[in-house]
Amino acid sequence: MATILVAGVDVFFRGKLDALLGRAHRIVATDSVDPPDLVIVDIARVDPDEIAEEYPDIPILGYTNHTDTAGLRAAHEAGFDRVVARSALAERAPEIVEELVT
Repeated sequence: MATILVAGVDVFFRGKLDALLGRAHRIVATDSVDPPDLVIVDIARVDPDEIAEEYPDIPILGYTNHTDTAGLRAAHEAGFDRVVARSALAERAPEIVEELVT
């Protein structure tokens, strides 16, 4: 069971992630005593560079609207381990997360 920190994720999408991942992983919205195993970031709400600097040794999964090409590019440039469209994350979250935490 991985601890997944969500950053900038709206309440609606957080509920969707909880439903998709909550049985297999622990999802937290704030830093806990233990470092997370994965960080999931809404690129439209959080600066990718800040997240990359704050979690240099943790895999980072960024997502945004498929039309936000500047955000997708910024996350790639910041060094995120994976960047996907929000719709792809909603469809394939368990698969994508497993690739990053194993």
